[in-house]
This record gives sequence, C-alpha cells and structure tokens, in this order.
Amino acid sequence: MKKLSKYPIFLFLYSAAALFILSYCKSDKHLPASEDLGSVKNQIIKNNDTFEKQINELTVLVSNNSDEKKLQEKFEELRKTYKKMEWAVEYFLPHSARFINGPALPEIEMDEHTEIEPEGLQVLEEMLYPYDQGNKEEVIRFLKKLINKSNTIETNFQVITVSRDQVFDALRQEVFRISSLGISGFDTPISGTFLKEIPYSLQGVKQTLQQISTDQSKNKALKSILNEIDTAIEILKKNTDKNTFDYVNFIPDHFNKITSLLLEFKNQEKIPDVEITTALHKNAATFFSKNAFNPNAFTPGKEFAFSNEKAALGQQLFNDKMLSNNNNRSCTTCHIPEKAFTDGLAKSMSLENSELSRNAPSLNYAGFQHGQFWDMRKDDLEGQSSDVISNKEEMHGDLNVILAKINQDKKYQTAFTKIYHSQKTEAWQLQNVLASYIRSLAKFNADFDEYMRGNKSAMTAHQKRGFNLFVGKAQCAICHFIPLFNGTVPPTFKKTEQEVLGVAVNGDNTTFDNDLGRGKFHETVATLQHSFKTPTLRNINKTAPYMHNGGYKTLKEVMNFYNKGGGKGVGFKVDNQTLSDAPLQLTDQEMDDIIEFMKALDDKKP
Repeated sequence: MKKLSKYPIFLFLYSAAALFILSYCKSDKHLPASEDLGSVKNQIIKNNDTFEKQINELTVLVSNNSDEKKLQEKFEELRKTYKKMEWAVEYFLPHSARFINGPALPEIEMDEHTEIEPEGLQVLEEMLYPYDQGNKEEVIRFLKKLINKSNTIETNFQVITVSRDQVFDALRQEVFRISSLGISGFDTPISGTFLKEIPYSLQGVKQTLQQISTDQSKNKALKSILNEIDTAIEILKKNTDKNTFDYVNFIPDHFNKITSLLLEFKNQEKIPDVEITTALHKNAATFFSKNAFNPNAFTPGKEFAFSNEKAALGQQLFNDKMLSNNNNRSCTTCHIPEKAFTDGLAKSMSLENSELSRNAPSLNYAGFQHGQFWDMRKDDLEGQSSDVISNKEEMHGDLNVILAKINQDKKYQTAFTKIYHSQKTEAWQLQNVLASYIRSLAKFNADFDEYMRGNKSAMTAHQKRGFNLFVGKAQCAICHFIPLFNGTVPPTFKKTEQEVLGVAVNGDNTTFDNDLGRGKFHETVATLQHSFKTPTLRNINKTAPYMHNGGYKTLKEVMNFYNKGGGKGVGFKVDNQTLSDAPLQLTDQEMDDIIEFMKALDDKKP
C-alpha cells in the first residue's frame, strides 16, 4: 500500500473536500467531527513510532552486548508501548498482530500441511528470559522482523478508513481481551510481567474513548468509565505479583464494571453495532451475562442457525436408537446427561463391546469450539454427528436408511417440514437438529457464573483461592481461557487451540501414550504430533476419568501431572511439547484448592 503522503496533492485535496461534504450532508449532533477519527489514527501512528524507536534501541543494546537486565528493561518498555495500541492492531490488522504478539509457536497452514516460523514479542521473550549472548544474531534477526511489522502498522493506518463504530467495537474487544488473555499472562508466559502491562492497555482504551466521545456521555457513562479505569490501574500498580494478585475479586469488581459501562457509553453516544456475527453478543454487558454467547458464530452457515425448535427435535433423535444400524444404541449410550454427556468409562465401548481408542468427551460446551473430537478432525457439530452415526464401531448407521425411516415417520416428518419447509428431510437437516440440541446444552449457570454476576457467596473460600491459583501461579488460564475454560481463543473466539502435553498411558506417568492425535492427519507437521484439542473444564468434576485416553482417574492425578511439568517434566522425550515443562511448585493444598474451584464450574440442574 502507498502512504497518504505520497498521493498527489490535488488528489488529497479532492478527497478531503469530498469527505467534508459527505460529513456535512450526513451530519449528526451525536457524531464527532471527521478529524476526531483522524486523531485516533494519528495516536496509533505516534505510538508505533515510539514502538519502532524502542525496537532500534533494543537492537543497539543487543549489538553492544549489554547485560541481561538492561535488555529485559528495554524489552518491557517495548511491550508496554505495544499494549497502548494493541486494541487497534488486533482489530484492524489481525494477521500482523499474530506475528507481533502471538504465541511462540509455528503458525500452521492446515491445507498445505506446512509450518510458518513464529516471530514477534513472545519469541523474543523466550530468548531474553534468560538471555544467552550466543543467540545474539538470532535476537537481532527477530528484532528486524519486528521492525517490518511496525512498518506495516504505519503503512496501513496511513491509508485505511477507521470508523467510529469500528473503533468502539475494537475498544470493547480489547477490554474483553484483557479480561481473559491479559489477566492470565497469555502473552507473557515466561517473564510474567502481565500485571505491569495491563495499565498501559487500559490507558490506550481510556485515551481513545475520550477521542471518540461527545457531550452526550461526557458527564455520564464516559466519566464513570474513566473513573473505573483509573481505579483499576491504581489497584494493578499496588500488586504486580501474579502469585498473590486477587483475580477472583478484580474481574467482577472492575473488568465487569468497565465492560458494562461501555454499553452505556455506546447507547448514550448512539454508536451503531458493527454488522457482523460474533461469538459474544453485542449487547452482552460482561463475559458472564446470561445468554452472552451466540451459538450461530460456530455454525457452518445461516441455514444452520440455532432455534429452540431444532434443539427440541434434535433431543428426540439424540435419544432414538433408530440412528444405529441395529436399533440398539442411541447417542445417550456414550453421552449420558448425568455425567455431563460422557459415559464414565476410560474409553468408550464399541458395538462389539470392545474398547475404543479414546475417552468420550463432554458435549455440554462442544458448541463453542472450532474442531470436534479430540483430534479436531471435524470443523463443526454437524460434521461430528454424521461421523459418529456412520462410524462402524460406534453406531454403524447409514444416513440414507435413517432418512428413509424419518420420512416414513409422520411425527418426525411433520416436525422437519415445520422447521425446514421441505417435503423430504435431507441429511444436512438431520445433522443440524442433532447439532442444535448439543448447542443447547451450554447452560452457564454454575456457581462460578453466579459469583461473577455479583453473588459473592456463590463460591467457598477454598474455591476463591483455587481460582486465584488457577489464573496465577498454576497458569491454567493460559490454555483454558476464561470464561469458556476451553481452548477457543477470546475475545473473537474464531480459533480453537490444540496442545501437546506429553500425556502418559495412565496416572502413574511411567509410559508415554503414542496416540498421534491431530498429527495423524498432518504427518509432515512436527508440531501437531500427539496434539489434542483443549477441552472445556466446565463440568469437569462430572466427567472422570480424564485426558483423551481416560488414563487419569482423578483430578488430583491430572494436577500432579501438570505440577511436574507435563510429559517432559516426568521424563518423556517430547520435543514439541507446548505445555511449559517447568514445575509449578504447587503444594498439595494448593492443588486441592484448584480442584475445589473446578467444582464451581459444574452446571446446576435446571
């Protein structure tokens, strides 16, 4: 892209005049003048200039063999500067953001079975904490790559259009990002400096809100938001120790208030919604609001949209043995409601009563994942249902035979016709109603949800301590993201992650489990070997035994495995392990507190 400064002067003047006329014709007393959005872009470019300057300064320090402490101090300054403009880069330039501050793991091109080298701040963090001068040239190489990304930021924000509704949407996403990824230390897994950085993210939000506001909210919602942000920053500055910070109160008392006030600001300023389907509803005041999540963001298309009628019909079929070849098995055989839609077995049983290869995963929150089954071999629940039905070992059903039965059944055919307005039921419709029922199973009514909605008596003291450990010292929330507690990455929820843990055959951690997981379908991609989807921890107390192989009988066995540093920590050779192999140093009591917290994620019966 060309920079605006290189445009012919007459074209610039013509464009500016046209913009002024358009703004005048559509003038609204509730909207700021067009140059206010220009000031937003200018601020982003200004922050980026500082960012680039600091990259160059760090490069000089590395070149001059400065000591580790100086390098780390300059690096932390660099990260704080990025945090001020993170809201904009993540929203308007998501691909660049992935290579500026994404995980220090290869980006995988699934269709081409290839890996793209990771780069950016998290890669540099790994090289600077601690710093080995033997890696000097590599550090400089990655700093040069970061300069290129900084140039991309400048070039794009010189020419792109930044509208007021988009800016508000981006700011709202940023607060939700901080409330989940930021507060867990997702992008500072080694240095653990995230509590020092969050104030800079909040300052970026605060400054930009002031730039897009008018008198409509000045003494109302805007004033309240700015006060709440200032209060949150003061608390963050008082304690930057991730192991002792009070996450369990900070999130509902401050982050939830800020996101709620943002909706008031939006209404007072009459800012319209950005018209795009998102996982988090535009009217969700917090992550924990009832009906905050939109299941349609996870469907294959508009015709697959969720409805209660589809879910009710899907429930009937879920319990109907006609879906199996011999009419002797229904979906509930392996997905029992009382066990959070698992079967309580280490590995499910086949039609021939022999053990299958994996543990039956819970279906309760399966609708909020991009990738079904432990190996993520299907993109969505529609694909998952047909795979299970047709699997020779699981149900051995024939979709054509099942559809013939449905079309001959007056009750079913009437229901399908009412929903889909077609004379005969089609395969995709059967898949859709089954998927819709599974999407209806996410209740979000656990004690944890009640606590986050303001009921401070909903969790016990043990559970509150457990949550603080879960987010802080134990680093569980780095992979099991709040509030879904699965691997679907907030705040956009467009990607579900898989991890390589180095899981053993069972809880004694003596024999490595050789199941390739997702790697079976991508044999040439080293990082995917033995990788599995990160499941939700909601209702985890009901779904023993654990892991993809069901080899861990209790949550204490699972916690012991993580506490030791996963497969590497127990002595396995797992070169591509994504879980940190550093021991967590959790005491027995701390592990018990985390387990007590996880019990607070159990949904209540309706």
